[in-house]
Amino acid sequence: MTGAAILALLRRFWPALPIVGLAIALLITRGTLADRSATLKAERAAWSAEIARAEQLQADTERRWAAMQTTALTTYADRLAEREPIILHSTNTVREYAQTDAGRARCLGADRVRGIDALDAALFPQGAAAPGSGGAGLPADAAAASAGR
Repeated sequence: MTGAAILALLRRFWPALPIVGLAIALLITRGTLADRSATLKAERAAWSAEIARAEQLQADTERRWAAMQTTALTTYADRLAEREPIILHSTNTVREYAQTDAGRARCLGADRVRGIDALDAALFPQGAAAPGSGGAGLPADAAAASAGR
């Protein structure tokens, strides 16, 4: 083929050259697009797994927090109930309370009360001044300084 023949063919088929170039570009783009689509699907799957793990972790954390709150409130209520004084309004109430297990531990029998009174009498005889009562009398002249100053 001579140069003139090639030019004659190019003049005749020149509209097909851009179409062939576009077809080649389309084939290259399709391969790149398939690679990018596969990468995007893999990333979305990884993100979905990550989101599922994060949601599970958050749900577990919320459950633990709720359990901790319940335990703390129960403990606080129990401690508060233990500190609450027992107010007895009648003799019958005292007798009924003394018959329960908690009442037996807290209520003293009459012999134990008498034992405490006997111990007090032994420790602090009638003639001795009770501790902190300031057994010494006041000086006759209140304006006078005490001997220790």
